[in-house]
Amino acid sequence: METPWADLSHAYGPADDIPGLLRAMESEDADVREQAWHDLFSALCHQGTVYDASAPAVPHLARLARHGPGHRRELLWLIGGIADGSAQPTVRGAARRAVAEVLPDLLPFAHDTDAEIRDAMVLLIAHLGHPYALPLLPLLRARLDAESDPEVREHVVTALALLEAGGGEWRHGLLADPAPRVRLAAAEDLLRTAELPLPGDLVDICARAYTADPHDRHAGYWPHPYRPFTHRLVQDDPEASLRALAQGVPLAHEITERWRDQEADTLPWVLAELGGQAWELYRLARFTCALPTEAHERVRERVLPYLDSADRAVRSAALTVLARAGTAEAVPEVVRLVEEAPGPDDTVRAVTAVAEAFGAQALPVARAVAGRLDAASPLLVGMLARYPEVAVETVPGLAALIQAYADGYGGGASGVHGAPGPAAGAVGMLGTPGPAVGAVDMPRTAASAIAVLRALGPAAGADGAEALRATASGDAASPVSMAAALAYHRVTGDPELALGLLRREVAGPASGWVAHAGELGPAAAPLLPRLESLLAGIRTAGGRGRAALAVWRVTGRTEDTVEPLARWLVGHRDWSGPGLPTALPALTAIGLLPRFAVDPLRKVAESRRRVASDVFVEGGPHPDYLLRSAVRALLDSATVLD
Repeated sequence: METPWADLSHAYGPADDIPGLLRAMESEDADVREQAWHDLFSALCHQGTVYDASAPAVPHLARLARHGPGHRRELLWLIGGIADGSAQPTVRGAARRAVAEVLPDLLPFAHDTDAEIRDAMVLLIAHLGHPYALPLLPLLRARLDAESDPEVREHVVTALALLEAGGGEWRHGLLADPAPRVRLAAAEDLLRTAELPLPGDLVDICARAYTADPHDRHAGYWPHPYRPFTHRLVQDDPEASLRALAQGVPLAHEITERWRDQEADTLPWVLAELGGQAWELYRLARFTCALPTEAHERVRERVLPYLDSADRAVRSAALTVLARAGTAEAVPEVVRLVEEAPGPDDTVRAVTAVAEAFGAQALPVARAVAGRLDAASPLLVGMLARYPEVAVETVPGLAALIQAYADGYGGGASGVHGAPGPAAGAVGMLGTPGPAVGAVDMPRTAASAIAVLRALGPAAGADGAEALRATASGDAASPVSMAAALAYHRVTGDPELALGLLRREVAGPASGWVAHAGELGPAAAPLLPRLESLLAGIRTAGGRGRAALAVWRVTGRTEDTVEPLARWLVGHRDWSGPGLPTALPALTAIGLLPRFAVDPLRKVAESRRRVASDVFVEGGPHPDYLLRSAVRALLDSATVLD
């Protein structure tokens, strides 16, 4: 019966293209087959998912593997992927049955003269798994005895270990096998099922076997419950991980990413593994933030040579590391970096590191940023908020950046003391003309300049206030206008601009305007009835928490705000993110904590495992350590409420 391909689907839609791809796999042209195989794999087993077109394709794939002109290994890989694919039970069941039905015809490949074909067949059997592959255990045992290729023997050991029930005592006899890969496969599976703490002898066998023949061991290559020995070590036993690291298994960064307070123990290997790419240096910078001061000199000696790199990105990353290590040379070098390249993100990372590590001693860097406002990254502009003595001198330049946005994006608001818009060129530092701002991200730059003026408060003066007023009076729907209105209140004490914008939003979603009302503080009292209705009516922990935060900021009340804030805080399913949970500093400032929140927060503070992850490694402290410090500060200072 002809397969109704057009009625079936794969990863990209209707499966009516599958017959053409199957025909292409019969081409004598290897390049045509290669492209067809990639397309078939992507369509029928896309990132481990199978579809209703996958099962009907299996007999055709098996026929091509047996009789086609080439790409036999790849076709066996695809059939194995379909056998172990994820999907709805009916689709997955049909796919596995289809593979089981063609398996007898493919078994001769387990004895093929080509080791790669034998290996692909072993992997296919392992992927088919229980119960279909169980009758093939004698075949795998025979293959183990007869196999001469070390990589195929390694994979036969792993396949047997995944399929066999019981303790697998036969693996112990392979722990002294002449082939390191075979020793590793046997020890790896014994380690997978071992109790904690992991046996030191198994850890040593894995480490010695791996270092004798290093190779990638990917979890996705084998089906569940396979675990590479490195995963078992790093995820479950930090002491065993350090033991393997000392024997040459490259786990230093994996250990410190999973476990807290391991930086000093892994430092020698981290420095030895450093390859000099910018991303590696940023990773080292983050690592250095957690080192004791006495270890900084070792980092400095290792990284200083990279300041001579011809690659500016590498130099910037090296300066980030050196700043985190407290190296005095970093300050003048970052000044030069800002003067040469104030726009790139790597300059921002180096400046941030210097500012955080050196504080007031980094004032020359702030002055360099002030001198390049015309071309600075928005994040670099915002850094001036750390240095009010420089920022106050820079108000005319900051006002010009804000006005450029207002003129170009904010609905044509009038200029500040006649300052030209972006088409005529922005006003530079201290009122001197500078280049046009067209190449700059104007909304983000304006937002950063607004944040600096807001931090200055009344010190921003008339120029700052007028620029904020003009922007706040422009596009009412713009987030920049709202930020300008809130900053205008901070600079002048007048909340009417912000209240006017907020009154337009109170009928809409609460997520945005509630936070803005809280930022306005007591001046948002006219909005209090609406905030209190949200606090009483919202049922989600996040919604109640945001409303409670705003009510507290407006009124200072704690009797009905502490409990929602605490439930919002401990209700986090994932502590990861770019900053601390909003409720955490609020509760710390309030100084009260309900008892129900104490134990969950203590687990965050005392965990050996990391609680927060760091997806974007940019050279700053690990967010997990920032979270731990903040939680500890809350627990240490707050009065517990019963």
